[in-house]
Amino acid sequence: MKHLSIVVPVYNEGGAIKAVLDGIKESAQGIKLDVNVVYDFEGDSTIPVVKRLVASYKFRIRLIKNAYGRGALNAIKTGLEKADGDAVLVMMADLSDRASDIPKMYGLIEGGYDVVCGSRYMRGGGQKTKMRFKKAMSVFIGLSLNYLTGIPTHDVTNNFKMYRKSIFKKIKIESTGGFELATEITVKAYAFGMKITEIPTVWTDRTSGKSRFNLAGWAPKYFKWYIYALAHRPG
Repeated sequence: MKHLSIVVPVYNEGGAIKAVLDGIKESAQGIKLDVNVVYDFEGDSTIPVVKRLVASYKFRIRLIKNAYGRGALNAIKTGLEKADGDAVLVMMADLSDRASDIPKMYGLIEGGYDVVCGSRYMRGGGQKTKMRFKKAMSVFIGLSLNYLTGIPTHDVTNNFKMYRKSIFKKIKIESTGGFELATEITVKAYAFGMKITEIPTVWTDRTSGKSRFNLAGWAPKYFKWYIYALAHRPG
């Protein structure tokens, strides 16, 4: 592999971004990587902190402005397009994702997998959150799709996933809002016969800042890709 690009969408994460970058530094030693911090607007509190810290790390850090308008999906989409690594990891800036999982995920990509899913709902995984309905919906989607379609992950909705960059030559992103992007990519990768696997991870809800998750607005979008997965099984 050439190297790993990590995409970190941000929205006023000035208070958390150093801990995120430190976690990457500690966990990804020995991996050639770059980190793409994608922001929505010039006044974002993350920007001055990153500018101050950029010389403190041996890996390249780029500040990239969201090219498609504000929103988490557009920030992730921008980051995926701008990433120049052979593998791309999407990682949140609120410390919800576990940086210590990066080496294992990268090793699986090097071993031939196209998508490696951080799974909260397989043995060894977990989720620490007070948002019970959101968790219930996510569990239902992940476990039922695994059972009904055979997709080799129990957690299609988690955005903490690593992708072989070349899959985006075939997968056209159609999601229009929210965090359902990871679900779309995963079910399309499965429909196209790409190699998918998962590793257990523990997701922790943010303890500070404001979440951009909008359950009422995004639930129908998740179920759009749920139906897609049922209708587009390999072969």
